[in-house]
Amino acid sequence: MTKLSVNLNKIALLRNQRNIGIPDVIESANTVIKAGAHGITVHPRPDERHIRYADARQLKKVLMPPHAHHAEQSQRTAEFNIEGNPFTGNLMKLLRELKPDQATLVPDEPAASTSDHGWDMHQNKERLKPVIRELKDLGIRVSLFMDPDTEAIAITRETRADRIELYTEPYARAFRNNDKVEKTLGQFAAAARFANEIGLGLNAGHDLNLKNLGRFCSAVPGILEVSIGHALIADALRMGLENTVKAYLKVLA
Repeated sequence: MTKLSVNLNKIALLRNQRNIGIPDVIESANTVIKAGAHGITVHPRPDERHIRYADARQLKKVLMPPHAHHAEQSQRTAEFNIEGNPFTGNLMKLLRELKPDQATLVPDEPAASTSDHGWDMHQNKERLKPVIRELKDLGIRVSLFMDPDTEAIAITRETRADRIELYTEPYARAFRNNDKVEKTLGQFAAAARFANEIGLGLNAGHDLNLKNLGRFCSAVPGILEVSIGHALIADALRMGLENTVKAYLKVLA
């Protein structure tokens, strides 16, 4: 079964519109965990316009209490995944402090509204290597946000990252427009098979939703985890957060 990690950025974005703490990020995390989600994802940006560094610290206490370290992961209910660009803001400082289960490194610029491309490995391989080495030495699993490009994925292996997260917006767009869906899925499936062949674990995320998720996971082999935020939180406005998480888990079952 592909695991579900729920991205809470949109909860924090709504909360930040008013200084009254509603909706509550920690309460939302507890709700999605109770509903069966396998993980919580946050993507703090330098300007803290949605998830704040303080949110990540509070989530650490909920998801990774002192008595349940990495070696005891099986005793905990959900993993903690922190996303972001290691070369901007204070992300690396936060990762050193919190030591989440997984760090997903994303090449987004500080002003970007959302992540919109994978790493250019020709330009970034050498500077990513020491970052990944440090994170792995801290006991953090490292995933790199990547386009479904086998050449780039081959270079990724040289960095010793544990996983890649396939940037799925091209598939979501094809699905939404009913345009070249099978061709696009074929590209993702080929990239996934190649990644598995060279020993990389596979995550996926971006614009996946209840309508397109099942088809993607059926066509693309070896997806260990999907990270979903925007669509899931939008669905929760209609269905409720707990019911929505259960609906996504049913698709992934």
